[in-house]
Amino acid sequence: MNMQATSVVAPPAPKSIEGMQLPLVMMRDILIKTMFRKNIDMVSDLSRAICLPVPVTQELIDMARSQKLVEATGTLHATSSNEMGYQLTDGGKARALDALAQSEYFGAMPVPLDVYSEQVKRQSIRNIQVTREQLTAAMGHLILPSSLLDHLGPAVSAGRSILMYGPPGNGKSSISNGIRDALGDKIYIPRAIEYAGQVITVYDPIVHSAAEEQEDDPNSLRRASGRYDTRYVRCDRPTVITGGELSLDMLDLVYNPVARTYQAPLQLKSTGGVFIIDDLGRQEEPPQKIVNRWIVPLEEGRDILALQSGEKFEVPFDTLVIFSTNFHPNEIFDKAALRRIFFKIKIDGPSQENFLKIFALVARKKKMPMDEASLVHLLKRKYPTIDNVYANYQPIFLIDQMIAICEFEGIPYQMTPQLIDRAWANMFVKEETIIH
Repeated sequence: MNMQATSVVAPPAPKSIEGMQLPLVMMRDILIKTMFRKNIDMVSDLSRAICLPVPVTQELIDMARSQKLVEATGTLHATSSNEMGYQLTDGGKARALDALAQSEYFGAMPVPLDVYSEQVKRQSIRNIQVTREQLTAAMGHLILPSSLLDHLGPAVSAGRSILMYGPPGNGKSSISNGIRDALGDKIYIPRAIEYAGQVITVYDPIVHSAAEEQEDDPNSLRRASGRYDTRYVRCDRPTVITGGELSLDMLDLVYNPVARTYQAPLQLKSTGGVFIIDDLGRQEEPPQKIVNRWIVPLEEGRDILALQSGEKFEVPFDTLVIFSTNFHPNEIFDKAALRRIFFKIKIDGPSQENFLKIFALVARKKKMPMDEASLVHLLKRKYPTIDNVYANYQPIFLIDQMIAICEFEGIPYQMTPQLIDRAWANMFVKEETIIH
């Protein structure tokens, strides 16, 4: 596994409410909203729900008690280490309802934006050195010219932006995914962050895959929860993939008017990881406009977001952005935009030699016997009709077509010039005018 897997420094668990840098009223309200919504009455359960260590949770409860919002129930729970139970007073319930009317957010205590920014630096995508071996291993299922890895390696290690361009069907998307797999280590994603008293949720199970966590053993001397701040989730480096559906408003904060909380935009969720914009040029907005939106983040390592009130604020931007397009860059960008994209890599179709390697590999994998006469027919008769332009997707397409025909006809898998002709006819649609 990667050497750097252990090198990301975990965020330390908070020691006291003083050191948390969050407004006291906000912390107290999240505590009582959580007690109210989840009907929790024990400190150990509460500490898990709000993701704070037990001593810090107890400090918050003591504060709420001094304000007559929480009271001890006077009963000890026999179940776990004779814990004291707590409940909301009538005043506490009223305050919880009032706080819920202002914001429905409860559960994990947010991490202040400034504190999160420090963690982003500790786990920056720019700190990663990817070796040729890691990249080759991650791309192992692809047959790529070695010169391509010469270009990709420095681009990934720099953690800067990459533009991949070239004809469709040559694996730009697969290469993007291979880059993600090569990163291989784990980082810490906050469940939510706080700015100016507003909560912005960041952790998203669709984008972030949480690593296996050890369960706390209450009998063990060293409890796992003390090791790092559990307001974060330990995850693989995230990958966000968007295609033709990407619109510029997806890069803004999303406000939920019912819950009165914000959700982080896609590029903030991809912090510390990879943001892939596939099929650039197929979006409703012109590519130039999409790239213009990324200019400040790519150049300055910061992004600017706006709250409902119109107040703008800065968030860290620490993402490897991969643009992938079937168009020539000069067709869709001006020179200023191209200058700002750090690496430009052409992904071309394979040579005839590599095409045959891929074809043989796919045939072996799919248990399709190779046939020399059929290959000669394919290379000498079929490919000249399309100027001998090979693409990486074609071997899989042709072999799958032949398999489908063999299964339909009830014959053993085989490759013949006739089957090549039938498969080829499905790969390209003949130019003709359809009479309506």
